[in-house]
Amino acid sequence: MVSQAAAALPDLAVSVKGLVKIYAGNKANRTPKLALDHVDLAIPRGGIFGLLGPNGAGKSTLINILAQLVRKTEGTVKIWDIDLDKDPRHAAAAIGVVPQELNIDPFFTPKDLLDLQAGMYGVPKAERRSMELLEALSLADKAQSYARTLSGGMRRRLMVAKAMVHNPPVLVLDEPTAGVDVELRQQLWAYVRELNKAGVTVLLTTHYLEEAEELCDNIAIINHGKVIACEPTAQLLGRLDSKEVVITLASDLATAPASLAEFHPQMLGPRRLKLHYRPSQAKVGAILDAIRRAELEIVDLSTLESDLEDIFLELTRRQPANS
Repeated sequence: MVSQAAAALPDLAVSVKGLVKIYAGNKANRTPKLALDHVDLAIPRGGIFGLLGPNGAGKSTLINILAQLVRKTEGTVKIWDIDLDKDPRHAAAAIGVVPQELNIDPFFTPKDLLDLQAGMYGVPKAERRSMELLEALSLADKAQSYARTLSGGMRRRLMVAKAMVHNPPVLVLDEPTAGVDVELRQQLWAYVRELNKAGVTVLLTTHYLEEAEELCDNIAIINHGKVIACEPTAQLLGRLDSKEVVITLASDLATAPASLAEFHPQMLGPRRLKLHYRPSQAKVGAILDAIRRAELEIVDLSTLESDLEDIFLELTRRQPANS
């Protein structure tokens, strides 16, 4: 997909240093708003990078700066090692952006839209891949239909095709599966994975945290305009020192035995018990020993790991708005 020689490829697909964006006040509120507060991000080439945060955290502002739709206040931005200030034209050619909004002319056909978009990027007619992209995104049978006749999921996939017409090495997906059903979501992610295998670096924002956990190699969490975490996904998931064990017992239990009090027992039913523990302080074996001392017979046992939603909520709740 990306034709540059491996030796010429940059280590970072996107580099952001000291990025600040301050929106001026308006008539309704004259107080300037700090949207991005000295953001630093280093997005490695070749991976899928997740950018997460609550509504209003600064994600869309950051993406719009990358897309050159919003002017930064200060800081430096490089896309594929191309400085956004020094060479905006080539920086734009190195990135494809799929915005949240569906900006599609309803009176164009998908093929016409892709041909027009490719022309705007200066792609010669002989090198345009409109039908190839439509085929890859299961839209080939709609190539000559008016865009207004497409379903919401089809329009979302068409937006991905529009972002890829100039074959950029970096693809930004801003909430790409919002409002898309499960089957179409899986199709979209299958295509994104294929792009990534072909060398395209993907920057993803999503409110579906399980998607980020499954897809992303690295994740950054932004809140109140600041990056509060940026780590490999596995390392981020290990941040919370908390696990749970759910035990199914052979007979009914009225209350949890006092000997299990240190594990903060929670009754889930007459025969199901949830226990909480910190891996840094106790092991599962200690829990099993306590259960044996309580003379409880176990039928089944399962452990529950902290997921990305737990980490996300913990970090964003911990940070005050004016920190």
